Amino acid sequence: MYSIETNELTHSFSENEKVVNAINLQVPSGSIYGFLGPNGAGKTTTLRLILGLIKKQKGTISILGKTFEEDRLGILNAIGSMIESPSLYGHLTAKENLRILQKIYQCPKGRIDEVLEIVDLTNTGKKKAGKFSLGMKQRLSIAMALLHNPQLLILDEPTNGLDPNGIIEIRELLIKLNREQNVTIVISSHLLSEIEKMVTHIGIINKGVLLFQGSLEELHQKQSLTSSIKFGTNDPEKTKEILKKHELIAVVENNFVVLPIIDNHLISILNKELVDAGIEVYRIEVVKNDLESIFMDLVK
Repeated sequence: MYSIETNELTHSFSENEKVVNAINLQVPSGSIYGFLGPNGAGKTTTLRLILGLIKKQKGTISILGKTFEEDRLGILNAIGSMIESPSLYGHLTAKENLRILQKIYQCPKGRIDEVLEIVDLTNTGKKKAGKFSLGMKQRLSIAMALLHNPQLLILDEPTNGLDPNGIIEIRELLIKLNREQNVTIVISSHLLSEIEKMVTHIGIINKGVLLFQGSLEELHQKQSLTSSIKFGTNDPEKTKEILKKHELIAVVENNFVVLPIIDNHLISILNKELVDAGIEVYRIEVVKNDLESIFMDLVK
């Protein structure tokens, strides 16, 4: 089952440009779904459409198996969200901020202390939210999103502007929520290197178009397909000719001979043939494209 599913979701702010172009999102229940793309790719607009903050123009949106037309209030009661930046009352404490929402949601008062403990803000006392660090503000915003015990959490750039320690804190918090409370999480970001440490599934968007969607494992498989073997020898051109006898497509790059990934047995055969041909082999190594390189290739 999918917690979020869209079909041909499309949105334009002008006649000439589609900010979201026929997107088919599929967020598996129980997953941490990383929604990735460069700034201006259409991430925030897509999330606003899903939350009903922008009126849908074309396509369908299903959340937890229902549409807004069927049960708008029921859906919103099951979602916690933070879009763009934390919305806090700076002159109020963490508890006072949460009390306001507790009255709106009509959830138990004891839930306030529960969520403060979850986000590690139990000892802030009378300190005003306006005096919080950015990381503390982000965690308080997540506490506010969790107050009514949602099944689905949607966070737009929750680590934006944080220092490395703050990023780690938010990452560990989200993983804990997902594993211990089975909360499905959608987190948008432009930082693949950080997102890949916490997500189970990934969607990559650029210029309103969904370029990739699948599990992190599938993205790693894509990484394996783009890996290569690099031979460093004293005669790259002669090396290339010997490799061609095995019907291997090799190219010379920066005095290295590069070819698609092959098995270890064939590597040993090639190495022996090169040495027998009088070629000095300095280096044989596997070159793996990191996931960030794949991301950049996709968005380019």
